[in-house]
Amino acid sequence: MDVRRLRVLREVADRGTVAAAAAALSTTPSAISQQLKVLTREAGVALLEPDGRRLRLTAAGRALLPHVDEVLSALDRAVAEMDSFSETPRGTVRVALFPSGAALLLPRVLHRMATSGVTVDARDEDVPASAVPRLLADYDVVLTHRDERAPTIASERVAVRTVLREPIDLVVPPDHPLAGRESVEVRELANERWISVRGGFPVDDVLLSVAAVTGVEPRVVMRINDFRLIEELVSAGHGIALMPRYASAHPAVARCRLAGVRAARVYDVAIRPGADLRPAVRAVLRAFDDEVASLLDAVTPPGDGPSRGPEPPESADRGR
Repeated sequence: MDVRRLRVLREVADRGTVAAAAAALSTTPSAISQQLKVLTREAGVALLEPDGRRLRLTAAGRALLPHVDEVLSALDRAVAEMDSFSETPRGTVRVALFPSGAALLLPRVLHRMATSGVTVDARDEDVPASAVPRLLADYDVVLTHRDERAPTIASERVAVRTVLREPIDLVVPPDHPLAGRESVEVRELANERWISVRGGFPVDDVLLSVAAVTGVEPRVVMRINDFRLIEELVSAGHGIALMPRYASAHPAVARCRLAGVRAARVYDVAIRPGADLRPAVRAVLRAFDDEVASLLDAVTPPGDGPSRGPEPPESADRGR
């Protein structure tokens, strides 16, 4: 089987349409379709089938895909080994980050990489952790976040390393009865008006935990995925909210630790297995590690303060 056609199959599997795969590979849809026809003849069985307006892998295609990943990863490792003979990492590393994580880490990561010979092409992607495998079709490194109780997204196609645990606190208006308290029992929050993020994101997962403890469904009056706007609304008295500790910056809100529930989000770095063998990718991952270490050195957190995640990457065959 031709390597170029295997790459085409992976792109279509990751993106779902011939047009999207063609755009990613800078070619035409007709060229992609032709490559897929030849690959199907080589395989001797159908590898893709229609799924509405999209394409999905057949059972044979799903069986072949891990081998495709293995072949393409071997080629990437060969390129990485050749790159290792160069004294300086080089090239462009495409990085996706969720917005509040980018605000916390990206400026200093870019500063660390400024003289490295590596160009960081960074984009914000505000999606749940479940969407990260799809993002790896376009990015070399994805910084994502999840509730600390949520399972890792690691799989045979995604390697994951947790780099930071960030507590989630309660923010209330300055004239709220709870303002000035160091900590608040979640049972005291049963009748509050909540401003939350969209479902599927870590902060909303913590709110579900609050509901489990209190036995009362939270009264969510607004769902907004912009922490700055949420704090503006809280400061104006429109509700209370849960806020990751390092995303909270509004001078007029009061902050309290949550008691009675473990509340935090974890930062995960996701890559394709073996991508860190490329010196440029490894340099970017090291920059994130160094920036997290600097953050923890600069902050003396309360009892449930932030902590570094485990070092080894997780995958289907390594400590999931």
